[in-house]
Amino acid sequence: MPKTVTRVAHPPRLQSKTKVAAYCRVSSGKDAMLHSLSAQVSYYNELIQKQDGWEFVGVYADEAITGTKEERADFQRMLADCRDGKIDLIVTKSISRFARNTLTVLETVRNLKALGVDVFFEEQNIHTMSADGELMLTILASYAQEESRSASENQKWRIKKNFEEGMPWCGRMLGYRIKAGQYYIIPEEADVVRRIYREYLEGAGPNLIGKRLTDDGVPTRNGGIWQPQTIAKILRNYTYTGNLLLQKTFRENHITKRTIKNVGQKPRYLAEDAHEAIIDLVTFNAVQAEIERRADLLTPAQPRKPQYPYTGKIVCAKCGKHFRRKPTKTQIVWVCATFNTRGKRFCASKQIPETILDSFAAELTTKHRSIEQIVADDGNTLHFHLSDGSVETRIWADRSRSESWTADKREKARQQLYERRQAQWQEQSQ
Repeated sequence: MPKTVTRVAHPPRLQSKTKVAAYCRVSSGKDAMLHSLSAQVSYYNELIQKQDGWEFVGVYADEAITGTKEERADFQRMLADCRDGKIDLIVTKSISRFARNTLTVLETVRNLKALGVDVFFEEQNIHTMSADGELMLTILASYAQEESRSASENQKWRIKKNFEEGMPWCGRMLGYRIKAGQYYIIPEEADVVRRIYREYLEGAGPNLIGKRLTDDGVPTRNGGIWQPQTIAKILRNYTYTGNLLLQKTFRENHITKRTIKNVGQKPRYLAEDAHEAIIDLVTFNAVQAEIERRADLLTPAQPRKPQYPYTGKIVCAKCGKHFRRKPTKTQIVWVCATFNTRGKRFCASKQIPETILDSFAAELTTKHRSIEQIVADDGNTLHFHLSDGSVETRIWADRSRSESWTADKREKARQQLYERRQAQWQEQSQ
């Protein structure tokens, strides 16, 4: 009986859903901004889950962090999930929400493209996986970065204007609050500040003062436990004298936003009698003197490095580093710092015997002129720059091999020669 084969239609393949996540961020920790972040999270949660063919992965959200910084915890977690294959598409509001640094945007997008992950910017209507996506992204990211720079410059202008008018900058200080651009005293907190200054002058240190305040149940400005560094900061705060020293620090730029101590790079502003003092100037200065006195007692004296006639004067013409003094088994030499630490591959300069330098120095220096600098050049050439403005060039000769031998080396050579001859005589006698 013939077999019957019945053809059946293949069942349709199930299309895998696109794994979609969203990223959102607000750059301020204020309540209004955090409410905005919460609204964004709810919006993306609903948007992704109602799309056919989309599988909701989650919403990644960062609070109170600017788009120019890389330390965004949820942003980094999202990138890690992309590398693990958990995400196919990221939806975000705009380029400026994603990052304001053009380089960061483009590098991140390209890394995601290599992983097969698309990014969709709603406001600009750009898919990074599209043909013209990267071109548009480059243009718009540059615009976003310039917008960030412009906002930063405006903020700097406003801050500088406030500094010039003597307006206070920090509003989170024990003993004061800011109202209408002026400090006013919080009496119970001012009493704590006075106690800290008084106990320090009586001999207590920041650790002991902090322990006493904690044991007495005295709250900090933020309600935490008293830390020694908090006490030390209060003891150094010039604002408690009723005067303001402004722009003690500044931001490096709008990209890194790194805070740098102002030690003369920018002008500082002093506003005298700007507000009511908590600590009089005499007490404040007495505390600063006591801080310095205790620091001197606790800081061990640093041993002075020995100074030699050529210290800091010999410069390598090859790498620009200074030569340093180095005793060897046979003699004292001066050697380039690069050659000494990294080897000949990084600087093929030569060691200069100190006796050579001494002989040239004796020849060139007089009562009225001295050596300002020595440039060590190729071919054992030394250029002596003298205090009268003249330059004298000298070439020194390498020592012969016999001159460089020590007594130990000579004895070792004699022993090796004796052993070789003994071996030869034994071979001949056999």
